[in-house]
Amino acid sequence: MGCASTVRMLDPTVFEGALVAGGEARYGADGGDHVDFRGGLFTGPVTGKDIHHHYYGTRRPTAVWPHQVGVIPPRAGCFQTRAEVVRLREALTGGQAAVLVGQDTVHGQVLAGMGGVGKTQLAADYARTAWQAGELDVLVWITASNATAAASGYAQAAVEILGADPADRETAARAFLAWLEPKANAAPCRWLVVLDDVTDPADLNGLWPPAGPHGRTLVTTRRQDAALAGRLIKVGLFTEAESLAYLTSALGARNRHEPAEQLTALAQDLGHLPLALSQAAAYLIDAGISAAAYRGLLADRSASLTDAAPEVLPDGQTQTAAAAWSLSADRADTLRPVGLARPMLQLAAFLSPNGIPETVLTSAPALAHLTRHRAEEQDKTPASVTADEAVGALRALDRLSLIDHTPATPHQAIRVHQLIQRATRDTLTPDQHDQMARTTADALITAWPAIERDTELAQALRANATTLTRTAGDALYQPDAHVVLYRAGRSLGEAGQVTAATAHFHRLTETTGHHLGPDHPATLTARHDLARWRGEAGDAAGAAAAFEQLLADRLRVQGPDHPHTLTARSHLALWRGMAGDAAGAATAFEQLLADRLRALGEDHPHTLTTRSHLARWRGETGDAAGAAAAYEQLLADRLRVQGEDHPDTLGTRHNLARWRGETGDAAGAAAAYEQLLADRLRVQGEDHPHTLTARSNLARWQGEAGDAAGAAAAYEQLLADRLRVLGEDHPHTLTTRSNLAHWRGETGDAAGAAAAFEQLLADRLRVQGPDHPHTLTTRSHLAHWRGETGDAAGAAAAFEQLLADRLRVQGPDHPHTLAARSHLAYWRGMAGDAAGAAAAFEQLLADRLWALGEDHPDTLAARSHLAYWRGMAGETPAPEGWRDPTPRPGGAQPAHRRRGRQGE
Repeated sequence: MGCASTVRMLDPTVFEGALVAGGEARYGADGGDHVDFRGGLFTGPVTGKDIHHHYYGTRRPTAVWPHQVGVIPPRAGCFQTRAEVVRLREALTGGQAAVLVGQDTVHGQVLAGMGGVGKTQLAADYARTAWQAGELDVLVWITASNATAAASGYAQAAVEILGADPADRETAARAFLAWLEPKANAAPCRWLVVLDDVTDPADLNGLWPPAGPHGRTLVTTRRQDAALAGRLIKVGLFTEAESLAYLTSALGARNRHEPAEQLTALAQDLGHLPLALSQAAAYLIDAGISAAAYRGLLADRSASLTDAAPEVLPDGQTQTAAAAWSLSADRADTLRPVGLARPMLQLAAFLSPNGIPETVLTSAPALAHLTRHRAEEQDKTPASVTADEAVGALRALDRLSLIDHTPATPHQAIRVHQLIQRATRDTLTPDQHDQMARTTADALITAWPAIERDTELAQALRANATTLTRTAGDALYQPDAHVVLYRAGRSLGEAGQVTAATAHFHRLTETTGHHLGPDHPATLTARHDLARWRGEAGDAAGAAAAFEQLLADRLRVQGPDHPHTLTARSHLALWRGMAGDAAGAATAFEQLLADRLRALGEDHPHTLTTRSHLARWRGETGDAAGAAAAYEQLLADRLRVQGEDHPDTLGTRHNLARWRGETGDAAGAAAAYEQLLADRLRVQGEDHPHTLTARSNLARWQGEAGDAAGAAAAYEQLLADRLRVLGEDHPHTLTTRSNLAHWRGETGDAAGAAAAFEQLLADRLRVQGPDHPHTLTTRSHLAHWRGETGDAAGAAAAFEQLLADRLRVQGPDHPHTLAARSHLAYWRGMAGDAAGAAAAFEQLLADRLWALGEDHPDTLAARSHLAYWRGMAGETPAPEGWRDPTPRPGGAQPAHRRRGRQGE
């Protein structure tokens, strides 16, 4: 084993965005695996007013042992070495124990107990001590409050330790757990995985670390039910002696001394709860009052809290403990900046107890909330609270031990115990609770970057969104569904967790329907996102069907001219085209253009975008010249309306270059891309995804113009940059590998191309699954280049298997299925069965005439193939010019060779 400013709700269905806003065309070996200029992460068209949320993580090298993943919570002041410390050390050094949870076995030790008794501190002490003693090669600390959080922690470990791709965190998590498995003849790795704050062990089925002679697992949880019985180290309250020792030590460190009997009585008042004792000690030190005086304050505050909330408090806490926190909050409020500590704590009370990014609590909505609170305390109009003052409020809370503020870990800078959070929320009236929840959501969404370059920050933001969704209750759905609910789901997808994103929007569709009704715009928006991620996962037909249903409801609820209805029509047309119906997509966009011209005018961005869609799909039907002419006209209007450096203008230049190339002017396309690349570099920078895309297209058309070696060299350089910027499993990185393999083959290295596609296929299967369109396309590439090495029979057999899967996944009329039939027929002929090839092309020609029309390039290619193979079979003379049925790029190409490159 290797070891309160309002954030306006944005309905995502108004995101229209040109397909030309910054990606690149896809050209599959099947003569039809193509997606127009899009840019960004997704395998389908990206929409959104050219506001794209993409994930671009930085690939890391594998770590050198020893290595720590995650942040161990700081050691509490005057930490007490309790009996549980000794028991825990003996348990983990004396051999592995096991706890049966559901269908999985947890190998390790479980610290169980009520909140506030110090479970996390005990686990942190053990981990820190073992680490500092050199007992560990790898230490992983994970806040595992739910399955998503646990998987994200494992994924981060895989990124840091294994160099895994941060874009595909589901795969990375599985890879790390597999890496922990003991392996024969491998160097031993001494590891410790700490799963802190497990809420429900059943949530972690499939996510428990494996047993092994060198591994240890430590779990903290409040659960003490039968699922964990028999293997627990129960952590209780302090004993009287431990309480007295703690208070004496904490006060003594500040040269404070109190009578032992008063400290013992104070500990009794607070129920010997370690968290409450830490609050009391901090208050005594800061306020400079005696223990007896503090006990009097506690008694008075406890009485008032009992009158306000006489019911039993959660997790066994007492009113006296709640009173301690209330007094501490009051004290913190007197510290400079005066009056800001309590409202700051109210914000933090709705977010993740295990780490809140400081940028959330210093965002504009957070500062506005603090300013409003300051206004309520002053008669005159107050000065606006600054970010420095907000940090000062955090320091005041930290001083009173109400939070732990660690600026050195900015993504998890603020930690708050769940009991303090709950006690803080319980002081709010229902109206205050709901307002505070939405203000917190505003702060969270404001701090969320449009482009997630930092995977750890994105993970922390998602964790905070998950906590907020739970603590806010119904507030995030009144009066409308808050945008943070949608951003959290899109972040999952942009991080490569497509399955999790789909599940998120499935739940969101249900919850918005429950709270707001099935016809509410927020529910329709959630359905939009659900359909979109279904398509991004490779199910274009399913996405089209979902958008068709959504369109019917948009028409019924919002009417035919509502912007969201028009957008639904646009997405339906898009995904129909992606599912193989290019002619249907073109017709739908032609109809949509007429309505957008009428409703929005000719210069509206959505109208211009619809013209782009229409041009693209006309090109996909076979009218490359018409597409180029349409883009030339569109470019003139983009320049007039949006200017030369607007992303949409640059995107239109891309599409114009592409379709000029498709008309046969490869050299002109390459020249246009060279000019475009210079402008991308100037406007967007060298690592921007659109700049990388321009490099890819320039390389492709240089190859099409006859410089296969130059194309291969350019793709090799691009691959290095995409690995650095995106990681090895990002779709664009995989596509660049595909293009590099292809052009190496075109230089004459067919065996090298086949080997590269074989390696790529293994990664496609792992990352995208067997039925993803890109996986099927890679199988096509592999079969083709095997044929080019001389194994025509093997190529034919591979295409026969691929055809069966194309029929099952995409249907008989999909362009990729028809292309697979062309490949199969060709390689059968090359394997010696000229008559069989002719018969197959005769059948294919009939189907292409019906599906595409007589003038479509694929139809013409089928007719040409049929004539050639009839001649080879002796039925008719072979047509002139068919000396080589596999011409090199740049000339007229049969369907099995046309569009041999794959773009993203």
